[in-house]
Amino acid sequence: MTETITDRQFEIIQVAGKILTESGVSGLTIKNLAKEMGFSEAAIYRHFASKEKIVIGLLAYLANNMDERYTTALDNNLNSEEKFIILFQNQFSFFHKNPHFVGAVFYDGLMEVSEQINLNILKIMKMKMKHLKPILLEGQKTNVFTNAIPVEDLAHIVMGTMRLQMFKWRGANFQFDIQQKGDDIIQSLLTLIKK
Repeated sequence: MTETITDRQFEIIQVAGKILTESGVSGLTIKNLAKEMGFSEAAIYRHFASKEKIVIGLLAYLANNMDERYTTALDNNLNSEEKFIILFQNQFSFFHKNPHFVGAVFYDGLMEVSEQINLNILKIMKMKMKHLKPILLEGQKTNVFTNAIPVEDLAHIVMGTMRLQMFKWRGANFQFDIQQKGDDIIQSLLTLIKK
């Protein structure tokens, strides 16, 4: 990970993610965070200078974590279809275990908070593209995936579909099995993009 965070900072961003997921940006206040953690507000400020810094720390953690997970999971000996499946299974598995982070990644209102937060959300999207586009390109070169749609557009279709699935899961209050539904969506996408 490029930026190290302390154990306490990690605790804070986990609780911040939970509050964001449950109550949105307006619910994420230093007061609510301190109350949820059983700390004083001053204790939170010792670790983060502001609510914005907490959200930025959370997004930076998620981007770095995603990069590490994908890099580890994507074995070069796999074909493009196998890599595609593993990439998204990895993501669904992560959110299944960490639903408290869903609000940070899939909450549209977060983008209006600050330019720095916006840049960190874009960093997460770029991180996903960094790993997805080479898989799609390889699949096109090996005639596994359709060449009728440019890689950039294919990536947007795939990411948009996955994003919608995560919104539906959050909207259903995490009441369905995201890994099972994720596998179904992965197979549907493969049906659409394979030659």
